[in-house]
Parts: sequence; C-alpha cells; structure tokens
Amino acid sequence: MKKVDHIGIAVSSIENVLPFYNDTLGLKLVKVEHVETQGVKVAFLDGGNIKLELLEPLHTQSPIATFIEKKGEGIHHIAFGVEGIEERIHELQTKGVQMINETPKPGAGGAEVAFLHPKSAHGVLYELCDKTNIKGDKS
Repeated sequence: MKKVDHIGIAVSSIENVLPFYNDTLGLKLVKVEHVETQGVKVAFLDGGNIKLELLEPLHTQSPIATFIEKKGEGIHHIAFGVEGIEERIHELQTKGVQMINETPKPGAGGAEVAFLHPKSAHGVLYELCDKTNIKGDKS
C-alpha cells in the first residue's frame, strides 16, 4: 500500500451536505462525477493531505443505498493507493483475505478499484485504488 488515497463517506444527498463541507469545514470541491458501474454520484473534496469522497446512491440497488439503509450516513470505506492492483489482489488472497472484487472494476476518476471484504479486515471496508493508468495523475 502506497498511502491512504481517500475516505469514502456515504450520504443521501451530496447537494444537501456540500454546504457543511464547503462553508463550515472550508474544504474545496474538486469535482463531481457519476460512476454508473458502482451506482453512485461522487464528489471529491480536497482535505489537504487526503481526499474525502462523498458517495450518493444513484438508485435503490446501489451498494451505497443499501449501506445507508442499514447503517445510515457516515464513513463507508478507506481507500489505499496501490500500483499493480491485480498483483495486490492476488497477494492479499494468498494471505487469506477474502475479496469482494477478485478483478479490478472501473472507479471514480478512471481509477481501477477492488474492495476487501470487511469480514477479512476486522469489520472495515477497504478499497484498493490504482491510478497508474491515469495520464497526469501523480496522487
């Protein structure tokens, strides 16, 4: 793992929570995008040394909608920046880690992502986030 890339926060409405993050906390909105493959609208906020990723469900079948229904809004996952995501997945599996995604999936900003199952990570949902194939991305 290279670093913590971002912290994902599940929200019911990005529009409704942005004033808190922008006006109250003073964090800058970097970009908003839809990630159809994950069923989410995503807003990235600049937290200085780390990004916050607000995740709003696009439909009721979205994993984020299910999360909010069960647990409410709040921290959803912690993402680690990695290089060679397929190798990292394989390495973790050989160490007995159960993966939600055994192959990388498209994520926000063009990254390739894969999630570790919380049962293998002491109740925490971790994401592997590989941005090595994104032109000009040094983060």
